[in-house]
Amino acid sequence: MTTITTRTVEYPADGLTMIGHLALPAGVDRRPAVLLGPEGMGLSDVERRRADALAELGYIALAFDLHGGRYLGDPEEMLARCLPLLADPDRMRDIGHAALDVLRTEPRTDPDRIAAVGYGTGGAVGLELGRGGVSLRAIGTVNATTTGRPGEAARIRCPVWAGVGSKDPIMPPAQRDAFTAEMQAAGVDWRLTVYGGALHAFHHPPVAHPVVPGVGYHPRHAQRAWRDVVDLLAECLPVTE
Repeated sequence: MTTITTRTVEYPADGLTMIGHLALPAGVDRRPAVLLGPEGMGLSDVERRRADALAELGYIALAFDLHGGRYLGDPEEMLARCLPLLADPDRMRDIGHAALDVLRTEPRTDPDRIAAVGYGTGGAVGLELGRGGVSLRAIGTVNATTTGRPGEAARIRCPVWAGVGSKDPIMPPAQRDAFTAEMQAAGVDWRLTVYGGALHAFHHPPVAHPVVPGVGYHPRHAQRAWRDVVDLLAECLPVTE
């Protein structure tokens, strides 16, 4: 296992002081980097461990914050913040750009080799960066088959992979169809993986607080989705070019 180092990073976004988690592999050379977005509840040890795992694979990884250092375990509070955010592409882009600036400022980041990977709300942020024309090598999302403003998907200049559970009531078939139609019409290099029998947030281990209806952990598909993310990065953002 590769030795890694981690540190907390603070930065302003959305009128808050965000607290992200930066993970770096051993060495001093420049590396490709991954911007990692959390589910709507916010940054937790789940995303921190994923950032660490990406650093072990050789990537610079920043797990970014959504709520100013807070984890929103109350479903009503989470929805009260995330639903307006998801309805405001400019706010999502501002949150994404602020985190991206932190990642680009890290001296070991190769600024020309960055991908965005996100879950739920964090995945929607990554997609909005692409729709805003940010140069990325890949965008990977789970539970985030969100659509954007008309025509803006044509600005996405990298492959997009999306994963979703077949029984996800938050991202139902009609939403998936709208997302794939948008990607297709824009000429994006896109892929969609539907995980049979999985609910929303199927990738996230069980939590010790109430969740919104339709959420459930699926261990087998969680492992598969992680492998799909790693495969996307290996294809589009190899550690050694």
